[in-house]
Amino acid sequence: MSTLEIRDLYASVETKEGRKQILRGVNLTVNSGETHAIMGPNGSGKSTLAYTLAGHPKYEVDSGEVLLDGEDILKMTPDERAKAGLFLAMQYPVEVPGVSMTNFLRTAVTEVTGKAPAIRTWAKELSSAMKDLKMDPKFASRSVNEGFSGGEKKRAEVLQLEMLKPKFAILDETDSGLDVDALRVVSEGVNRAKESNDFGILMVTHYTRILKYIKPNVVHVFAQGHFVKTGGPELADELEETGYDMYLPEGSDSESALA
Repeated sequence: MSTLEIRDLYASVETKEGRKQILRGVNLTVNSGETHAIMGPNGSGKSTLAYTLAGHPKYEVDSGEVLLDGEDILKMTPDERAKAGLFLAMQYPVEVPGVSMTNFLRTAVTEVTGKAPAIRTWAKELSSAMKDLKMDPKFASRSVNEGFSGGEKKRAEVLQLEMLKPKFAILDETDSGLDVDALRVVSEGVNRAKESNDFGILMVTHYTRILKYIKPNVVHVFAQGHFVKTGGPELADELEETGYDMYLPEGSDSESALA
């Protein structure tokens, strides 16, 4: 059993108007096997939380701790956090020209586990995962995300999740830009990976549609830099009906909030 514990986390980012504090006292505990859905309006800080946990240099931690099995990952570099068992599926995956998917994935697995996987076993596992995600086998030799459609990039993120087998996976709006069929395939991939490795999930999303495939144990409303409400799966249905206006500062609305 592994535990990811966020304790009173504050974090800021540099903007054109100067330094702005985005996270304001975030507290959360996630255990192995649990799926936590993090929902909320645009501009509330959901993606900032995801990238702060992963160690993106754009975001500066002001105070607080993030403990993975008792060790503060905020003192680690992003690659050290990955080796400790943290994985981030990005909302906008980047292209890496000149680096093939298969070389990228095998190198990543080697770095995370400390041992290169056997070629024959590796090839079989990669081929099986790609088939389940309905990815053309040719994608294994293509450069990472180069020329991929939005849906193909998200499938590639889930492929990394399946191969890297983390302790905790942060899914930052994995459902964005996916049609119904791609959403189902990607969700099935996440469920398959979780079933195999029993990792914890922090799933950032605006909408309930992905929650119909990836069932959360807990749903949190994130607004104005911290969690403002927590409940069971039924909270997501409530949010779909009522929206997020009640959690926004007076005078703003969910359509005008900054992303």
